[in-house]
Amino acid sequence: MFSPPPYLPTDEGVGPYPGLELLATAVLLLGEDRVVRYANPAAENLFELSRRQLIGCEARTLFPDAPALFQAIDKALTTGASYTEQELELSVNGKQKLHLSCTVSVVESEATLLLEFRHIDQQLRIAREERLLEQQQANRELIRSLAHEIKNPLGGIRGAAQLLERELDRPPLIEYTQVIIGEADRLQSLVNRLLTPHRLPSYRRTNIHELLARVSSVVQAEFPDVAIASDFDISLPEFDADPEQLTQAMLNVVRNAAQALQTVLPPREIRLTTRVARSVTMAKRRYQLALAVTIEDNGPGVPDAIRDKIFFPLVSGREGGSGLGLTIAQTFIAQHNGTIECESAPGHTQFTILLPLEFSRVGA
Repeated sequence: MFSPPPYLPTDEGVGPYPGLELLATAVLLLGEDRVVRYANPAAENLFELSRRQLIGCEARTLFPDAPALFQAIDKALTTGASYTEQELELSVNGKQKLHLSCTVSVVESEATLLLEFRHIDQQLRIAREERLLEQQQANRELIRSLAHEIKNPLGGIRGAAQLLERELDRPPLIEYTQVIIGEADRLQSLVNRLLTPHRLPSYRRTNIHELLARVSSVVQAEFPDVAIASDFDISLPEFDADPEQLTQAMLNVVRNAAQALQTVLPPREIRLTTRVARSVTMAKRRYQLALAVTIEDNGPGVPDAIRDKIFFPLVSGREGGSGLGLTIAQTFIAQHNGTIECESAPGHTQFTILLPLEFSRVGA
């Protein structure tokens, strides 16, 4: 039987189990009388009830129309083993039904039963994110290997063109060598951009608003016809980050939006917003507080054909685009234990970047 960490009382008499407080899944502990003895923060979020409201509530009162749940509880008590009900529909306090899976375990503690709830939609999203990250990692490694293979012969081509240019005395022919050298330089720049994201971050205290103001001024100078508005939560604290990497990540996303806006009629608008996000799950880890940055534009939207692939290397919806900007942005944000997601429709595209305000440093 599972034995949770010791119960730690608080002033309210509802002290948390330290090992359960940080779980991304919702956990309830029930006594022999099937009354809730403990609820972790994820349970408060899931059921939209405070810990004070949940504790002391009888399970059948909390979940009045859930026979499958109580069958799982009876089976767990009978066998002494964990039992999982994969598909539950729970209605809490008459609210909209939740589609959940629940694992019931018998525990050795002041409580008798541990109920762990997982949102089915959340499970599917996490599984989808894992598949995408694995695919993207494989793509990045492939592109990185190709970049290394291209780098050396590219230098040889440029050097040979320079030597050839010295031997030519006809200007039209020299123009051809200049084309070769120019294209070699362009490809060299592309290769360097492919290899750049693999540098580990160099952390220092960073102010997200100073960073975004810098990004805004750079893009505004490049695209004077685009109006950039800011809605910042100035109470956000500084946090450990690599400001150069985050600046490049934000700049790539905002510049991508400005470039997309060139295809629509004015007004062309971008809005940058910062907020605190609470109880956020990223990469299977739950964070009490996170920084949320949203970048919105009123452009044409991401084409349907590439909507699920926009973070893949060399995928671009813009003619002449390298398809690396968003890939690099995602890489830098992932190195900060963060996430980036996109929601898009014609007339409105929003990128949401989440960054934990406190985290374990990569490579530390």
